[in-house]
Amino acid sequence: MANGVVGPDDPDRSIEVNGPVVSPDTLPSVFRSFFDGVVYSDGASKPMIRRVRDATSAHVPRLRDASRNSARDLVAWTRSGSPLRALFVISVGSIALVSLTGFLVFMLFLAATTLNAVVISLLMSMAAVGGFLAIFFALLTAIYIGALSVAVFTISAITISTIFTLMVVTGTFLLCSLSF
Repeated sequence: MANGVVGPDDPDRSIEVNGPVVSPDTLPSVFRSFFDGVVYSDGASKPMIRRVRDATSAHVPRLRDASRNSARDLVAWTRSGSPLRALFVISVGSIALVSLTGFLVFMLFLAATTLNAVVISLLMSMAAVGGFLAIFFALLTAIYIGALSVAVFTISAITISTIFTLMVVTGTFLLCSLSF
C-alpha cells in the first residue's frame, strides 16, 4: 500500500524499512530466535530463568503474526500444487491433530491421577499410626497406579490405532485417486 503497510492481498509480503527488505515472521523463525535468545544470549552469565523470561517477553508478541504468515504460506503452497498435495496436507494435519488430542487426554488423566495419589499419600501419612489404615491406603494407592497403567495402555492403543487407520484410509484414497 502507499503508506508502507502490507495489505492482506499483497503477494509479496516483504516490508521495506529504511533500506534492506525484511521478510515477515514465520513460526520457525520465531522459534529459532527464541531458542537463540535463550541459548546464545548476550548475557550468558545471566541465570537461565532470566534468559527464558527475556526471550519469552521478546518473542511471544510475534507469535500471532508468525502463525498467520505460516498458515498463509501453507495455504499458498497447497493451492499451487496438485490435488495430491492438498490430500497430503490434510492427511498430515489430521494425523497430527489426532496425536495431539490423544496426548492431551493422556496428560489430563495423568494430572488427575497424580493429584489423587498425592492426596492419598497425604492421608496415608496422617494415618501412619494405625497400621491397618496404612495398609488400606497402600492398597488404594496400588489400585490408582493400576488404573493409571490401564489408562495409559488404553489411550495409547486407541491413539496409535487411530493414527494407523488414518494412514491406511489416506493411502486408500491416494491409490484410488491415482487410478483415475
